[in-house]
Amino acid sequence: MKIKLQSKALLLLGSVLLSTSLLAKPPQVDITIKANELGSVLNKDIYGQFMEHLGRGIYEGIWVGEDSSIPNKDGFRLDVLTALKELQVPLLRWPGGCFADEYHWRDGIGPRESRPKTVNSNWGGVIEDNAFGTHEFFALAELLGADTYVNGNLGTGTPQEMADWLQYMTSDAPTTLVEQRKANGRDKPWKLHYFAIGNEAWGCGGNMTPEFYTNLYNQWASFAKTPQDNRPIMIASGGTDDSTIWAETLLKGVKPSWNLRMDGISHHYYTLPTGKWDVKGSSTGFNEELWFSTLEQTLRIEDFIKANVAIMDELDPEKKVGFYVDEWGTWYDVDKGTNPGFLYQQNSLRDAIVAGLNIHIFNRYADRVTMTNIAQMINVLQAMILTDKEKMVLTPTYHAFKMHVPFQDANYLPISLSSQPSYQLDGKTIPGLSASAARAKDGNVYLSLVNTQTSESVELNLSEVKQVTGWLLSDEKMDAHNTFDKPNNIAPVAFSAKVKKGKSVITVPAKSLLVLNLGKL
Repeated sequence: MKIKLQSKALLLLGSVLLSTSLLAKPPQVDITIKANELGSVLNKDIYGQFMEHLGRGIYEGIWVGEDSSIPNKDGFRLDVLTALKELQVPLLRWPGGCFADEYHWRDGIGPRESRPKTVNSNWGGVIEDNAFGTHEFFALAELLGADTYVNGNLGTGTPQEMADWLQYMTSDAPTTLVEQRKANGRDKPWKLHYFAIGNEAWGCGGNMTPEFYTNLYNQWASFAKTPQDNRPIMIASGGTDDSTIWAETLLKGVKPSWNLRMDGISHHYYTLPTGKWDVKGSSTGFNEELWFSTLEQTLRIEDFIKANVAIMDELDPEKKVGFYVDEWGTWYDVDKGTNPGFLYQQNSLRDAIVAGLNIHIFNRYADRVTMTNIAQMINVLQAMILTDKEKMVLTPTYHAFKMHVPFQDANYLPISLSSQPSYQLDGKTIPGLSASAARAKDGNVYLSLVNTQTSESVELNLSEVKQVTGWLLSDEKMDAHNTFDKPNNIAPVAFSAKVKKGKSVITVPAKSLLVLNLGKL
């Protein structure tokens, strides 16, 4: 599934550049990329995905079963598989989310016709037939070549149940559980990369205090035993929004020993256009005020990361514990006519801008933020892909993630701007331009740029570059999005600029995401 150049988008780019030339000259910004100052590795898992038993995120979204009329491979729909492979998904998180703390893993193994049917009390009260379980999850990860992240059931499970699941997944010893796994079709153990004890312990995971959860973590993690050669990174449920008390309490209260580890602390933050949960705002049809407030709200995550990192640097100066933003993204009011428990929302250019801004922030803190998961991969919240039975569409967020594939496992490069354009509205101000650079594994330097402004372009002066090629995602409309009738309404277009004596001047259009390959600097 190759991205094709869209004639509409090419005409748009031409009109944007033409209109810019007829108006007042856009602000000029000199950018300096310190190409020889290699910073932290941008762990590929910063670009991770999240899939939960929620709405059509799994069922129909990726899993249709072997007998479906929708073309599939072993029950996984082929069109979605193909799209995800092109996205080079580095990490899959499953089974939740709030669902994880009511999920009993034994319900999802064995012959599918014999698996129990349960009620998904968190998301819509629908029947969960457990057709997608442990074996299906790892099969999908292997098809995609993705790392695996499993959330254990702390809320309604037991330490024994969790220990058994870990043995079932990771062990090769001749135990009854391992023999059961083999009988269910998997001879060798799977590679489990991350394992979390619970999810959102402050909320749907049990409404706990940080102190209470820390005690439980010490108890449960003591029994989270796996073979030495298949030990996952162990994750504790942390805070949300502006909370720092969770990280502080966990770092002070978890006492590592030979069988007790805490390698990471999770953190969740969702971008609400209004900043309010009761009326969040629509995914489309919004005005500039909601465009601006959405970007303003999403930028707050940097303050929350910075505050937590400061505490972690004090209590864990050797940086042994990671800070994982394993749920993030936009959260709007559900689309009209859809099940409110399914969290289905359209995805527009605004979401791609949000994705770019968050990626830039994560890159800046890559020495601590070594894994994140956008919520969620398909049909739920800020999704990569939307489906409607046999139809599928790629979202602007999908394109944003694909444009950033070269950043996976690249080395962060510091940059500086001669000036920072401001985007002002109703007396409030946010940066008009955001940038992030890295030296990729192919040796080339890549530069990611986001122009947050709705009507003002930015002229960027580049020096000491070899080439300027890349992809541009932009549109006249703030809420430009793809539909099942018009699946290519918005997509990236090829971008290039002339280089003369190592210098180039490029125009970054309003409301755009631009990722450039500058060559081997």
